[in-house]
Amino acid sequence: MGRFIRQRAFASLISLLLLVVAVFFLSRLTGDPASLYLPSEASEEMRQQFREVHGLNDPVLVQFGRYVTDLARLDFGESIRKARPAFDVVVEAFWWTLQLALITMSAVTAAAIVLGSLAAARAGGLFDRIATVTSLIGASAPDFWMAIVGIVVFSVGLGWMPTSGTGTAAHWILPVAVLFIRPFGLIVQVVRGAMITALSSAYVKTARAKGVKARTIIFVHALRNAMLPVITVIGDQAAALLNGAVVIETIFGFPGVGKLMIDSILQRDFNVVLAAIMITALAIFLMNLLIDMAYSLLDPRIRH
Repeated sequence: MGRFIRQRAFASLISLLLLVVAVFFLSRLTGDPASLYLPSEASEEMRQQFREVHGLNDPVLVQFGRYVTDLARLDFGESIRKARPAFDVVVEAFWWTLQLALITMSAVTAAAIVLGSLAAARAGGLFDRIATVTSLIGASAPDFWMAIVGIVVFSVGLGWMPTSGTGTAAHWILPVAVLFIRPFGLIVQVVRGAMITALSSAYVKTARAKGVKARTIIFVHALRNAMLPVITVIGDQAAALLNGAVVIETIFGFPGVGKLMIDSILQRDFNVVLAAIMITALAIFLMNLLIDMAYSLLDPRIRH
């Protein structure tokens, strides 16, 4: 197990370093922050002073070397926009995104596993057809469209939900509901397919012949053997929520790391952009490592 984890961690570290290089140089192509933060009538001397203060006067390679050196000391630099350490700004926003992802994926995983398993147990029946059609619609629904429809219907039309913010539980309902739909549809389909295969296996037929209860067969014997592809999809969808909830956070004014990245790119706050991408990527790599460990626990052959 230790060797398995080290191999995965090393591969993730290489990917993380390549990501740092790519994001650093691409972010410099967005323009000069001095032209954004200083008034249009600012003199060239004021612009030079601004660049000097924020370390933007040096050649790009010199800036990159300094950034890597600081990064080795876990120093992500300072936010130009907020005049605070970029790491602190990102961690505050990431905490909101993490809460949103945990709530959504907990609800999605529980509901999708139950519905997909029951649909597989009644494959071809009315319940299976309803579950299949519902999940396919959910998997095909665009998040941004669902968010706009939710605001128009439940916030503007009915006045039941607030349109933005995080002050009360009601503020979370629409973002969680919108983010719930797509991964729920995808995971239901994967659970259903994997469970149909597992339920048709010889050991399940033997358990039925011995008189084991149907609920035990479905949720104990068959489900564990069907979980490998399910865990893969759950991990992919959780990573998508951490990395791809940008549109939903922007629409609902949710103060997460996705919205922070968009705002920082528009404001050319390079250090915050880099810190946000680094911390998000690190969280995704850690989650993938946990998924790999779960694989090896479910099927020890994977360790080798």
